[in-house]
Amino acid sequence: MALDPTEGWCDGVVRHYSGGHWTGWTMTVRAERQRKIMSITTAKLKLRLWLRLLRASRAVEANLRERLRLEFSVTLPQFDVLAALSRKQTGMTMSELSRYLMVSNGNVTGIIDRLVADRMVIRTTKQGDRRTTFVRMTREGAARFVIMARAHETWVAAMLSGLSLSEADQMIDLLTSVEPDKHHEGFHA
Repeated sequence: MALDPTEGWCDGVVRHYSGGHWTGWTMTVRAERQRKIMSITTAKLKLRLWLRLLRASRAVEANLRERLRLEFSVTLPQFDVLAALSRKQTGMTMSELSRYLMVSNGNVTGIIDRLVADRMVIRTTKQGDRRTTFVRMTREGAARFVIMARAHETWVAAMLSGLSLSEADQMIDLLTSVEPDKHHEGFHA
């Protein structure tokens, strides 16, 4: 494939010199990627991006699940409940916790049962309304969670260590603009 180095998109093309004369042009990896990008549709490119994000997210999540299980004998959902309760030290109702975690009350109940058995959280009923269950961390649960949260932060930092601080900040900005908006056509919450 003959390339004209004067074309703007060919930035990254390298000319080879051999035996005292110029032999031809070769695209660098970046130029080749740009050429490929130009040949696929926007929709396909965005689909590839979504799949890459999904793959990366699943890999990080699988790693965190395994490390939490091995080092602290907790599941990722249990860790998420403890993280939510750590933000509101006075505790939360089961319904608040369910909404915060975006899961059903039934899912939260099973997680709380295990955390109660492990003495990391306690359940109480709201005075004057026995139907409302209130959950908060115990002192032991709060102390254990601080240790888990520090380890979790260290693990995530290590997994994302390939990104500079600037790149991480830029990705946060870019991904913030991707959050689904219920006004977009085809989005159903």
